[in-house]
Amino acid sequence: MEYVVLGRTGLQVNKNGFGALPIQRISKEEAGKLVKKAFENGINYFDTARAYSDSEEKMGAALADVRDQVIISTKTAAQDAKEFWKDLEESLTKLQTDYIDLYQFHNPAFCPKPGDGTGLYEAALEAKEQGKIRHIGITNHRIAVAKEAVLSGLYETLQFPFSYLASEEEKELVKLCKETNTGFIAMKGLAGGLIHNSALAYAFMCQPEYSHVEPIWGVQREWELDEFLSYQDKSPKLTEELKTEMQKDKDQLAGEFCRGCGYCMPCPAGIEINNCARMSLMLRRAPQEAWLSEEWQEKMKKIEDCLHCGNCMKKCPYGLNTPELLKRNYEDYQTFL
Repeated sequence: MEYVVLGRTGLQVNKNGFGALPIQRISKEEAGKLVKKAFENGINYFDTARAYSDSEEKMGAALADVRDQVIISTKTAAQDAKEFWKDLEESLTKLQTDYIDLYQFHNPAFCPKPGDGTGLYEAALEAKEQGKIRHIGITNHRIAVAKEAVLSGLYETLQFPFSYLASEEEKELVKLCKETNTGFIAMKGLAGGLIHNSALAYAFMCQPEYSHVEPIWGVQREWELDEFLSYQDKSPKLTEELKTEMQKDKDQLAGEFCRGCGYCMPCPAGIEINNCARMSLMLRRAPQEAWLSEEWQEKMKKIEDCLHCGNCMKKCPYGLNTPELLKRNYEDYQTFL
């Protein structure tokens, strides 16, 4: 079983991190079973967020009796100190704990710093002094904000999207974290569902240059968990066959594509942007039947109602021309119909 040290935190975590965003979509009983099974099979790092509806509550219930044996991270999207304290107290209650191992600012549009007028970083320091949080981290989808956070020295960890589809600039960010002893937590290791070979995704993360990277895998079904648990006993190697598959994926997904992060939502026209804007890829990389259902035909038809208000473009951390992307995906979708 392989472990990762999260930079300056000194926290030693299983190379398999449990991403608890998807458990908000299943029952409390199902979620509890999954989380318990993960723990019983050696996973000791569990990541959630205040924004993930009832994920904290489900996770807290499942881990309450083994709290001292696990490392829990959660996040706040607070914009000021008052919201920070409200989120923190609620997270502590939901997670059934009196401290959080790693408390992260959740994808802020700027890098919170002392004296910036928001009071956010000062609140985090105070919470740390009170023993309510043990380490301060940040998550982001914007490479400029992420890099600023790492170079500031204020954050012990950075959580950022990372997979074998990463750009050279994103790989440099991972390298910078190693150089500055900042823990690097990789979200979206399966590129928001565009990568289907979990063994390949895992093998990529296990390369020597990424020994400091802690991937968190979003788990909703038991078979998904079982796949990642199986790699703990026999870590997949990056064979020539897997390298060929990886290059094929890179070629197909080069350029502009929607990662499905959802930060553009909600749409005033009711368009489910985070799926509609990458429909072309999903049709070619997953069984088509589900995406061609009447329900999805109706969702895609909503693209005709686009207001071209530009809100989605302003919110997109990847700088995509979302209305144009939606238009192209809709045109392509109709050829499948």
